[in-house]
Amino acid sequence: MPTTNSARGYRSAVACQACRQRKVRCSLAVTGNPCIGCTQDRAECVVVPKQRRKSQKLRPAAGRRRPPSSMPGSESPSYLDPEPDSGLNTDPAAFQHEPSREDQIPNTSYSSLEDGRDGGVGSNGNGLFLPPLANSEVGGMTADARNDNNIEEAERNGIEIAAAVLGQPQRVGEVPFYTGGQTGPTYALGLCSPEKSLPTHFLIPSHTQPPFSEADRHYLEAKGVLSLPGKESCEALLRAYLHHVHPIMPVIEVDNILNYQHNGRLHEYNILLLWSVFFAAVNFVPQNVFIQEGFKSRREMKATLYSRAKCVYAVGEGLDKIVLLQASLLMGFWISELDEHMQPWYWTGTAINLCHMLGLHRNPDASRINPAISNRQRLLWRRLWWSSFYRDRWLGFNFGRPLRINLNDCDTPMPRVTDLLDDVAGVPEPTLSAFLPHDLSKLASYWVTLIELSKHLGNVLNMNYLTIREVPTIEQFECLEGEILNCRLPDQYELGLTSLERFHSFHVHLHYQVLLIALYRPYGSETPTGLNDARQGTWQHRMRLKAGDAASQTNDILDNLAEENLLQFAGPMTPALLVPAMQTHLLFYKSADSIAKRLRLHKLEMCMLIMEELGKTYTIASIYRGIFLKAMHHICSAHQTGAAGSAQTTISVPPGHSSDSNCPVNEDATSRFGADTLHSNSAFMNSSDQDLGIMGGFVDALTDDSSIFNIWETLNQM
Repeated sequence: MPTTNSARGYRSAVACQACRQRKVRCSLAVTGNPCIGCTQDRAECVVVPKQRRKSQKLRPAAGRRRPPSSMPGSESPSYLDPEPDSGLNTDPAAFQHEPSREDQIPNTSYSSLEDGRDGGVGSNGNGLFLPPLANSEVGGMTADARNDNNIEEAERNGIEIAAAVLGQPQRVGEVPFYTGGQTGPTYALGLCSPEKSLPTHFLIPSHTQPPFSEADRHYLEAKGVLSLPGKESCEALLRAYLHHVHPIMPVIEVDNILNYQHNGRLHEYNILLLWSVFFAAVNFVPQNVFIQEGFKSRREMKATLYSRAKCVYAVGEGLDKIVLLQASLLMGFWISELDEHMQPWYWTGTAINLCHMLGLHRNPDASRINPAISNRQRLLWRRLWWSSFYRDRWLGFNFGRPLRINLNDCDTPMPRVTDLLDDVAGVPEPTLSAFLPHDLSKLASYWVTLIELSKHLGNVLNMNYLTIREVPTIEQFECLEGEILNCRLPDQYELGLTSLERFHSFHVHLHYQVLLIALYRPYGSETPTGLNDARQGTWQHRMRLKAGDAASQTNDILDNLAEENLLQFAGPMTPALLVPAMQTHLLFYKSADSIAKRLRLHKLEMCMLIMEELGKTYTIASIYRGIFLKAMHHICSAHQTGAAGSAQTTISVPPGHSSDSNCPVNEDATSRFGADTLHSNSAFMNSSDQDLGIMGGFVDALTDDSSIFNIWETLNQM
């Protein structure tokens, strides 16, 4: 059969005549002339110059805004013009420098937005701009032609990655790339230079396409994504975010978003990140904000803003992975009944996966300072990693799910207070005072303490709550206990604290008491190995007392929050911090001492009242409250209330507790919230069918065998 020069898809950007005739891959682009095949055949390597397609040079559209950058190293590259039509240069070095087809497409960074007339811009200027439309024919190339070049572009991408690893980048890098461990594909490059260690983190050129098609644009416009809230509402949302969310989840660059706000260009900020920030801030804005925006309730506004952020996330396939990570962490605050209330677990898992993809769990400067990574990027990546770690530990604990992060695979340095302060250093003072908390450095120190407590929580979970685990020795237990007891906590009674700082100080102490309960509670019925048999009973009793004391300390903190009107600062993670104490009170309710039983009931009732207050803002609080209502109905078969003027309320308990079958509760002694609290407002006494049915399938989710909140296990012990 006669050989022909087929015009169908070729394997490389350039190939010699012999390889083309045999339809095999030619190494000319890598090895130069002669190629490997001709060298082996001892034949002349003949290269026929290939005429390039004529294509119209793509230049920036007139009047189009240049995509703003969200962090150093991620600026959009200069628009590269294709070389004049000429014969193909067969020099491998020249081939590596030749711009690819993607180079001829204006790169869209994650914050690029188009000043388009049809982008939903209203007369009030509150419309959002979108990136340029993705086109099936760019630079004169049809979609079919681009598909023919997929292999060529993949090879070129591999060459660019290898060049960046070897410290010989051919173009300015924009996208973070992590090579992986010693089993990764780029490990072979280490054999090329065994005398020095190669970096594992660097930036490579972007090959992403514009993320939004015309259909996407119409979809986003129909969903209301392209219409911002009013100016005053935007300012209130941004202020609420920086005061209440950023101190415990520092995932954005503050000076960047404030720069957009200060210049009246907030509508040009990254569309996904903006809606995610607004969604997370809704919990803390004044009531007039959601009323002014036409919403009937805070929950309605929160659901709408979450929906808009999720719409952008769903269609933004080409968005920067750093922004996808930031948005995933913020959308992890969403709770709804549609997915058994497990969205926080889903979004946090997505964030952790992105962290691992980007290599944020590894120190980019492990062997030497990596010049490819700016200090600004280094600090942002560290904050993103440890924010993901914090959520992993506490959500795994709350939901009774396995931990996703193994610190034995991680060497990212612990965060410092300066990590949060670095990106606000250049913000003008008027802007700082208008949008940021008074003493961000103190709040930053609280966040660093939370990360330290999260590390200890992971150690406790691995020691006490793994499904398959070895019983720890008494030495291991005492070592971990000593580390936890030596934690430096903020002074709860420090003078001069603002209300916000006061709340965050109490918030750290709530985490600490939860950590102690998680440490001590299992050993009320278990003992570590190496403990003298004669001491086991006394030791277990002491562990029960310590767990009970931590639960009582939680009540004291809640009392302070209520007395000082600080519950308004509670975030979506606060309700879960009450549950360990509530479960401990429920567990100790089986005490044969009627006074102790009544005291535990009083403490549990107080937690239920706080949970009821939090339920006005957070769905998860109502869910927890419903679970404990159901648990109480399992313990007490009937709850009876006395007459309005009665001084006592009688609570019946199920068979098996006849020694204390009727436990009288003196309302005057047990209610600090009014004489008629237990009659008219009691979480237990007024439990309705709707309250008891609120859990749905969520009871099973929270009573997993590995969870400290296994209420059914507690019931079986009673």
